[in-house]
Amino acid sequence: MRHGKKFNHLGRKSAHRKAMLANMGSSLIKHKRINTTVAKAKALRVFLEPLITKSKNDTMHNRRVVFSKLRDKDAVTELFREISTKIADRPGGYLRIIKLGNRLGDNAEMAMIEFVDYNPTYNADKPAKKKTRRRRKKAKTEDVAAENTAPAEEKSEE
Repeated sequence: MRHGKKFNHLGRKSAHRKAMLANMGSSLIKHKRINTTVAKAKALRVFLEPLITKSKNDTMHNRRVVFSKLRDKDAVTELFREISTKIADRPGGYLRIIKLGNRLGDNAEMAMIEFVDYNPTYNADKPAKKKTRRRRKKAKTEDVAAENTAPAEEKSEE
């Protein structure tokens, strides 16, 4: 029975699964996008997003934690140098999964997984988000009140 086991085992033993996710994660970091099955892409997103969050804070401890999961020195270096600077202001959701259709040989559902900030097709059209202003109305009422009192003060000075 699999009570309380929430992650996808992907039909593999734990050592094989960990090695596969580490290899896929380092390939994704190096190439910025890879094609795989939908189930593996979803498992990779769960595996990699916490590591990307750790890369925002560049400390020796975080590097060692990420290296223990990825097991690829070049991928860890690229993650902490290039990718972490590009995604520094993003609060999460670093990866995007795009479904591609079914594979010819076995009809498996295929997907492309990629970094959100590295695809110019999706990022070029969108204008920068406006920051919400909550005190705008209060500021206008203060300006109106200041304008109403200003002429009265000028008249008293004359």
